[in-house]
Amino acid sequence: MRVITGIARGKRLVTPQGLDVRPTSDRVKEAIFSALQFDIEGRRILDLFAGSGQLGIEALSRGAKSATFVDVSSASVKIIKQNLEITGFDGCSKVYTSDYSSFTAMCRDSFDIVFLDPPYKEGLLLPSIKSVLPLMSDFGTIVCEHPPEVEIPVSIGGFGIYRTYRYGKINVTFLRKGANL
Repeated sequence: MRVITGIARGKRLVTPQGLDVRPTSDRVKEAIFSALQFDIEGRRILDLFAGSGQLGIEALSRGAKSATFVDVSSASVKIIKQNLEITGFDGCSKVYTSDYSSFTAMCRDSFDIVFLDPPYKEGLLLPSIKSVLPLMSDFGTIVCEHPPEVEIPVSIGGFGIYRTYRYGKINVTFLRKGANL
């Protein structure tokens, strides 16, 4: 796993081990950032269910202002911190060991882009979308990675589906305020 482009281009990232971890493939990551390419500069990022932190780190490498990483696993949080040191982004990042609902309930920050890639079999995608809605800026984008059989409502909390892409067994859905409403 590596940073694809930007100021940390080519840096190798540490990956959590085990069956509970499903890192985003380079192909899917490239597609996500191709779709977001003009929306990253100067933005505040939330990488919820962060795993290794690769999506937030890629955004920082491409010019995001700051990133907040949240994962319930202390092993993942340790790896996120390592990856932030490797890439030099530890100064513009915050890292929390927390489940998504506890974090979003206590968070007072707002975010421009949120990455959601929860464990597929636990049914957390829709609840996590609902939990981040109060944290979104007026021009925010929520990026959801999910299996094709998981349907996201066309409209939820003032956000609508902007785009959906399919990459084999993975769908990536972008939600934006006011889209498709």
